[in-house]
Amino acid sequence: MKKAQKSVMNIGAYAGVSLCLLALSGCATNSLLEGDSPRYTTSTKTVKQTLVEDQLVAFGRPAQPLPNMPATSMVIVGEKNSYVLSQGGAEMVSLLTNLTPENIQVDNDMSFYSPKNDGYFQGTMKLSYAKLKDEFKRSDYQFFLQHGGQECTTDSDLRINAQRFCFTVPIKGGVYPQVSNFDLIQSQYQALTKPYAVTIYTQSSQEQRTAHHGGRSGAEKLVLLPFALAFDVVTFPFQLLAN
Repeated sequence: MKKAQKSVMNIGAYAGVSLCLLALSGCATNSLLEGDSPRYTTSTKTVKQTLVEDQLVAFGRPAQPLPNMPATSMVIVGEKNSYVLSQGGAEMVSLLTNLTPENIQVDNDMSFYSPKNDGYFQGTMKLSYAKLKDEFKRSDYQFFLQHGGQECTTDSDLRINAQRFCFTVPIKGGVYPQVSNFDLIQSQYQALTKPYAVTIYTQSSQEQRTAHHGGRSGAEKLVLLPFALAFDVVTFPFQLLAN
């Protein structure tokens, strides 16, 4: 009787050990299988996407008032599109029509931000205006005060006894199709002293899934759709100077 009980106990112990070994073998197999598959980590980054790349042809004003745009709107005429300023246009028009054209410089890239990629953009225009000191009048300084002009004379200006004032104009606007009278403007308008680029971009947060071996997913370029409205523009008769 005791021998039989001992045999049963031995069989039970052997079965228990066998089950444990099978379980451990299964765990090891799963571990190996998981180890063979690449593990991924996900991170979020801000991606800048260029929506529009264009070339400045002229500055101007709409020949007729545009719907939902101020009467003082200014237009940046591009080779591909027109960029109508709904904010900052009046300040830009005042600067470009009251200052001596050949003394105006654009001091920043015309790179504008479209937060929603919906045809609207925002940014700043930075201009500077320089002349010989003895050519300035009292009325000039009064104009600079009224338009937030800041004295920004450079060493190069000082060497020729000149003085410079800088203007920063916050702007907002919308993208329109190329103006209706573009060919006429291009034929009559004097070429700029250097090409000026117009860029509109947006930013988005994207999840980047990276495997241990370094793979990553790409982002598609978004498309900016302009408004379906063309118009004539009257340009300002001046030529921008190079930086």
